[in-house]
Amino acid sequence: MELYAGLDLHSRNTYIGILDQNLKRVFKKRVVNNLEIILQTLSPFRNQLKGLVVESTFNWYWLVDGSMASGYEKFHLVNSLSDQEV
Repeated sequence: MELYAGLDLHSRNTYIGILDQNLKRVFKKRVVNNLEIILQTLSPFRNQLKGLVVESTFNWYWLVDGSMASGYEKFHLVNSLSDQEV
């Protein structure tokens, strides 16, 4: 099953939502902004994740850089105020 994760990054926590290819929610959880905790939360889905999306806020880089260094390669930055991908 192909899965897609959205990470809603806030100043102190990140809401993780994971959808399947039919846009059915298969997972949701709010976690503190700690890279290891976020990676642990994503790990059960790692082999099925086809893409991860994070809003391009002022503090997105630590999450994307750290996740990419851990092997997650399919990140997409989005601007929530635009209808186009960043």
